[in-house]
Amino acid sequence: MALNKLKYNSLNVTPVANKAISFDSDPDALEATLSGGAMTFIKKLTASSSGTLSFVDGSSSVVLDNTYKEYMFIFKDIHPATSNANFLFQTSTDSGSNYNTTLTSTFFYAFHFENAAAATLAYDANFDQAQGTAFQRIIDAIGNGNDECGAGTLHLFNPSSTTFVKHYMSNCNSYVNSPFTTNYYGGGYFNTTSAIDAVQFKMSSGNIDAGTITLYGIN
Repeated sequence: MALNKLKYNSLNVTPVANKAISFDSDPDALEATLSGGAMTFIKKLTASSSGTLSFVDGSSSVVLDNTYKEYMFIFKDIHPATSNANFLFQTSTDSGSNYNTTLTSTFFYAFHFENAAAATLAYDANFDQAQGTAFQRIIDAIGNGNDECGAGTLHLFNPSSTTFVKHYMSNCNSYVNSPFTTNYYGGGYFNTTSAIDAVQFKMSSGNIDAGTITLYGIN
């Protein structure tokens, strides 16, 4: 029998482990229980005129191994010491001795001025890499005024795999000092079959004056 209507008060989407979606006997009502994971807090780093912020597996209570298949970094109030600095990241396969893993990436953004003078949606080839080893830009041109900052998330997938490349996706926003808001979308893969065991963040120039980066494991 076709499902003709949905009783929204009968829909339960609370994540419950190891339960599949189920339908009750009433064809006019749908009860769904979705299996889902949880965010597990791992480590929070707070910048204070910091040149770099690094998460190294096995160091300072950091977990970045096969415990989780997905890791998420949340950036809050990233404030550069230098105006128009870019927020960057790279990974390591040797416990942080080198941050130069080969990657291929892509990047696009949308911006809108406070006075509505201009707005656009664009791909920018200057922000991506093709088998590069440089630090990857995830937020561009953050202002360093007292109220200016950037925020967002970065997802890193199965970094401990020794079979596949390691994908990442980022979504961030910043206050640019013109002033306007920009939303940045990035993604790519680290082209290595070695396990990634460290991630480092920094600005393109100057220090990270303030802000936090929090690492979670996703079940």
